[in-house]
Amino acid sequence: MQQVGFVGLGMMGAPMAHNLVSKGVPLTTFDAAGVTVPGATAVEDAAALAKAATLIILMLPDSRIVAAVMEKLVPALQPGSLVVDMGSSEPGETRRWAAALKAKGCGLLDAPVSGSVPKASAGTLAIMVGGEDADYARAEPVLKAMGEKLIRTGAVGSAHAMKALNNYVYAAGLLAVSEAAQMAEAQGLDLGIFAAVLNASSGRNIASETKLAQEITSGRYAGGFQLGLMRKDLETAGSIAEQTGLPAELLQLCRETWTEALSAFGPKADNTEIHRFLKERPVQV
Repeated sequence: MQQVGFVGLGMMGAPMAHNLVSKGVPLTTFDAAGVTVPGATAVEDAAALAKAATLIILMLPDSRIVAAVMEKLVPALQPGSLVVDMGSSEPGETRRWAAALKAKGCGLLDAPVSGSVPKASAGTLAIMVGGEDADYARAEPVLKAMGEKLIRTGAVGSAHAMKALNNYVYAAGLLAVSEAAQMAEAQGLDLGIFAAVLNASSGRNIASETKLAQEITSGRYAGGFQLGLMRKDLETAGSIAEQTGLPAELLQLCRETWTEALSAFGPKADNTEIHRFLKERPVQV
């Protein structure tokens, strides 16, 4: 197994890196906050990581932070290195960095993940992968150590685009479930039974199945995905809508609602707190 580098040991990155180590992948890590992983070798910066590994995984919050790391990483890359961006970056930025790496004789895959912290810990993430076939074949064994379903999406940048659109569909479902739960509660309906009805009927979606009873009606609000990241993915989806010239009116509503919730609760709040935001927001008449 080739030496693998890993940048970004946050809520998702740390358990993903733990899975790599537990499955025998030789791992070198760099984290700006100083987080380390038992069994992995930690280095002090991105340049040192580039010298230690030729397959490098990025698990970073957004394209701005990816760019800051890549500016240090790219000049130090060994010939033939492969970078795998597993965060939710902007597709245009992904294609830009892919071109820069290609000019250096290196490759880039975009491989964003679907699934929250529990799936990252269990190694059962769904992973979308865009890029060249040869690069995918090289990264596949490493990706399989972190996810149970790998989906090839096409050219580089396609996976990041599909991830943003997927998260928009999830956000729309979560918003609908949150509003419906409020109306059910206002009618004096049993929310446990309502969740069972949704999940046995045509209203079923991932939010009704994994968030309504577990996080929303329980008041736990700990689904494992930050509200700020959700809003960032909606903005990426919005940029795709603008590029295509489509009005995407429901997407615009989701963007506006999450922006208001972000102002109220801050970026670190859980994404399921969109329900609490709707519940506490003054009724407009």
